[in-house]
Amino acid sequence: MKDLENLNKIFDFCRELDKEKMITRQTYLTDGKRKENDAEHAWHMAVMTLLLNQYSNEEIDVLRTISMILIHDVVEIDAGDTYAYDEEAKTTQREREERAAKRLFGILPDDLAVYFRELWEEFEEQKTNEAKFARTMDNIQPMMLNDATNGKAWEEHNVKLSQIMKRNEKTHCGSETLWEYCKEKFIDTNIKKGKIILDNK
Repeated sequence: MKDLENLNKIFDFCRELDKEKMITRQTYLTDGKRKENDAEHAWHMAVMTLLLNQYSNEEIDVLRTISMILIHDVVEIDAGDTYAYDEEAKTTQREREERAAKRLFGILPDDLAVYFRELWEEFEEQKTNEAKFARTMDNIQPMMLNDATNGKAWEEHNVKLSQIMKRNEKTHCGSETLWEYCKEKFIDTNIKKGKIILDNK
């Protein structure tokens, strides 16, 4: 029975997805007591996309953008979270995530495996309007939480302004308005507070 086979595969994948709740990121929740996990990060960005899509530079398919956001970190179930400012870990990130994508999306029925893999690749390539806005959300959500916790994670990791600007060099591609807002409210404010190291790069 084809439907039963497909349902079994879908539920196998859904059970595997639960492991995303176990992947801890470096960004603290707003109370500063613990760090968020990948599932919380994805949920938060999805809701933010519902609220902020009107500020996209270009018109976007909101459902596709949210779908991309919800699955973009699934690969971290196998590959682990790669901290934005860990340059050594970034050298192996793509290889680790490629292997993870093959295994994890391979759990699904063929049509869904192809669809999810395409969404993940679209997010990684950053060429479509939807992918650009999804990346903007991926960058500003942790920035917002860093500001809400008085720069706690930035201080812990001795993050420099040059690192933040490098990380956000394409954030404006999804939304000029949101980038300018976040730069002023979250980055500039924390430079003044001394939470971000002001370097000359």
